[in-house]
Amino acid sequence: MPPTAPSSKPFKLYKSLLPRFLLLLIVSILLISCETVSYYSQAARGQAAIVLGREDIQNLLDSDELPQNLQEKFTLVLEVRQFAEQQLLLPVNDNYSNYVDLNREHVVWNVFAAPEFSVDPINWCFPIAGCVSYRGYFSESAAIQYAEKLKNDGYDVYTGGVDAYSTLGWFEDPLLSSVLTRPNHQLAALIFHELAHQLTYLPGDTRFNESFATAVEREGLRRWLQGSGEQQLMEMARLDSERQEQFVELIEIYQSKFEELFSQGTVESEMRRQKGSLQAELREEYQSLKQQWDGYAGYDNWFNQSLNNAQLSTVSSYNQLVPFFNDLLVQSGGDLQQFYAEVQRISELSEEDRVTLLPQI
Repeated sequence: MPPTAPSSKPFKLYKSLLPRFLLLLIVSILLISCETVSYYSQAARGQAAIVLGREDIQNLLDSDELPQNLQEKFTLVLEVRQFAEQQLLLPVNDNYSNYVDLNREHVVWNVFAAPEFSVDPINWCFPIAGCVSYRGYFSESAAIQYAEKLKNDGYDVYTGGVDAYSTLGWFEDPLLSSVLTRPNHQLAALIFHELAHQLTYLPGDTRFNESFATAVEREGLRRWLQGSGEQQLMEMARLDSERQEQFVELIEIYQSKFEELFSQGTVESEMRRQKGSLQAELREEYQSLKQQWDGYAGYDNWFNQSLNNAQLSTVSSYNQLVPFFNDLLVQSGGDLQQFYAEVQRISELSEEDRVTLLPQI
């Protein structure tokens, strides 16, 4: 655990945050009919622990007591913040100016679920965020417990650790210890992605939100790396992007195969057998892909999981509309201000108009 600077949080910080916590508590109580109080309580406690555990990064740097690796990461983050604000026109404010040591591997664990014979994930609806295809827990054991309940109800279930998330401007998001092991270019990309959520967010539309943030992340990373002139980092980022695109393409191909299988109306026992065959086939295809990557094993842990419908559903929502947003950026002549304005305009359209405009995949 890194050394910490003496606490200097003023009382006005707590006073300014109190109305937000009270509002979240009131919303939780009002929604008792559709979600349990215990779930919202753990969410409020988890967020409160993060907010109250923040330490100012500049103060930590000025203390001269940090290990070299943390000094380098913190300095990098401050530079990335400046770039995001000045070059990418993202709403930085005080986001990522503070640090929180979580003393655990992930900040939250998300639970995903889907019917055994459907590629469409189950959605949960929450205040502010709208309806999303996951349910998050600040405790791994609580996530696993809920996942087991869904599994007992007959659903395909997948639980994955999450290293960072956006509070959509409700709180100033800090740098978390869970992301510090990432290479510099991946850490920069993460910050660009999460800040993009604060710029434009459409409640209940995961595909729109995540694809937009991914497009901003990639464009931001491209511009940041060009400015840095670090050829090695640029090559690493290029390989990461290329492999990610091939991974996503592979999963989307097999999602189509699963969808076709489930639409045939075959008896469940036979459908279950064919589903298992497709999962085995997908693993074999991944091994072939790894050979093209000279043995790169970055996706091994993911493919060591069940590859059920819930797990597969976690991939496409982050990427389906990225080509659409990339084209929109090109049409804007690379002008980010114009691009963001057009994205905001689309987000304010009626659902019917958006469905007509956006590609349906």
